Amino acid sequence: MPRPHRIDVLIALSGLLGGLALWGIGLGMRTSPVPSLPDAWLLVPLALMSGLELLRRTLPQTALALGTLVLVADQFTPGNLVTVILFADLAYAAVLYGSPAAARRLPWATGLATVAATLGFLAWFQQPEAVLLGLMVGLITFTPATTGAIVRNHRDAAEAARLRAQQTALLAEMDRAQAVTAERARMARELHDMVANHLSAIAIHSTAALSLDDPGTTRDALGVIRENSVDGLAEMRRLIGLLRDGSDDHEPAAAPTLDGLATLAEQARTNGLDVTLDDRRTDSARLPAPVELAAYRIVQESLTNALKHAAPGPVHVALSLADRTLAVTVTSPFGDPSGPRAPGSGAGLVGMRERASLLGGEFEAGPRDSAEGKIWYVGAALPAGEATVKAREGGSE
Repeated sequence: MPRPHRIDVLIALSGLLGGLALWGIGLGMRTSPVPSLPDAWLLVPLALMSGLELLRRTLPQTALALGTLVLVADQFTPGNLVTVILFADLAYAAVLYGSPAAARRLPWATGLATVAATLGFLAWFQQPEAVLLGLMVGLITFTPATTGAIVRNHRDAAEAARLRAQQTALLAEMDRAQAVTAERARMARELHDMVANHLSAIAIHSTAALSLDDPGTTRDALGVIRENSVDGLAEMRRLIGLLRDGSDDHEPAAAPTLDGLATLAEQARTNGLDVTLDDRRTDSARLPAPVELAAYRIVQESLTNALKHAAPGPVHVALSLADRTLAVTVTSPFGDPSGPRAPGSGAGLVGMRERASLLGGEFEAGPRDSAEGKIWYVGAALPAGEATVKAREGGSE
């Protein structure tokens, strides 16, 4: 059996000492108990009731049942007020610390017992004063049980509120962690897409300039390197502006749109790619910003991969808009490049797939067979409807 709580021990000792003090001064509850027993006999129910207080938390329902028998036995002694008070505390503890079923039933049971006792006393004594006896029964049974139910309800409500607060804090922490992870992934995509294209071109042309001892080739390579360096710095300034979170001193530049694809294709031609841009969209209205940015970045990364890995040959970029879905395809010759190549980590394909997924679109990339031979195919289908995009706008760019 578990050890009694120290508060229960204190209540038991206080009750026993208080009852002994009342007995010592000769203060009893009844002057003529039936049948008549010596005054010292009231100490037996007092000691038993005090002992049951040790079980008020660990075995509250058992303590109440035994306490009821002790209270009945106390009626055959001169009685002690402390014994009755201790029994009332057992009724209170049985509701507060007992099972949920007992907590629901005891107030009703004690209420019915009070009514039955009042009616019984009236029938037995046939005097109005018998109602006072019924009230006494209610004071030591129904009142503490009802009080225990109220306290228990408040305690359960406080515990439920505490659990809800903990769950809210946990969900907030999970949301914060997810937001941080999403923001880190977004910045990683932005940094890769903005810088990888320019650095790849710089690496390839610098390698070509170092391997060829030709002043004309070196001059051309340096021109391309400078152009890509300037563009890369401009992109980095835009990213820094985003990281500054809209500071008054450093307003971030506007995000790239599909209007910039012609400039992007021309830059790729400067870097040595044979790029053809085929924009088949019949509707010239601007698409939602997240869709245009995702499509621009997918084309940009596809051209970067073609510059680094594609075999010599034409690179074809096509855009079409049908059924509120923007289709983007980029094809390039599949094979080993003839000139210098820059290393790749595969982060570009991951970033493109993430961009399409965040908008609820589809993405695929891989080698394919075509009439011109084996090609590397990149395709993305991006929902361009306003409702679709706005529903996911918080998770995109």
